[in-house]
Amino acid sequence: MKVTSSEIVISAVKPDQYPVEPIPEFALAGRSNVGKSSFINKMLNRKGLARISSKPGKTQTLNFYIVNEVLHFVDVPGYGYAKVSKKEREAWGKMLETYLTTREQLKAVLLIVDLRHPPTADDIMMYDFLKHYEIPCIVIATKADKISKTKRAQHLKITKEKLELHPHDTIIQFSSETGEGKDKAWATIASYM
Repeated sequence: MKVTSSEIVISAVKPDQYPVEPIPEFALAGRSNVGKSSFINKMLNRKGLARISSKPGKTQTLNFYIVNEVLHFVDVPGYGYAKVSKKEREAWGKMLETYLTTREQLKAVLLIVDLRHPPTADDIMMYDFLKHYEIPCIVIATKADKISKTKRAQHLKITKEKLELHPHDTIIQFSSETGEGKDKAWATIASYM
């Protein structure tokens, strides 16, 4: 997809704040600091549209980005390392669960994992949650440029085994630095629209 326009529409915490347009939505889930914002910026050809922070837990709302007036990317709070209270984490969990299980416009979740490391317990829990609710999942293995091409197959194998990836689920090697995987990610997103 050639992106000609993109902007943040709203940061929402409850369903009555979600955009009303009946267009497809793709949620981006992943642990804190895995590179969701970098992924969004690379996919949309916009530096700084999604704010990047070295401090985990920066995203605390559901951030809706409209792309070419035909779809929404929805950046959700990262799970894992965020230094927030247990009460705040529970509120994020409830907000995320409500969105993922009730939103009719949601076509698939892009589960962002770091290809350099085996999926975390939180990554596995998120993948299992999506499978339980039969929410389509596209695994985006970021930071592919940090691994030599000779070692990538091994890293992919570990990721697939740890997540117990279903054969029909897609896993895409991606690099926000080089743009590797961008075309494949767009083609896969388009197939769900």
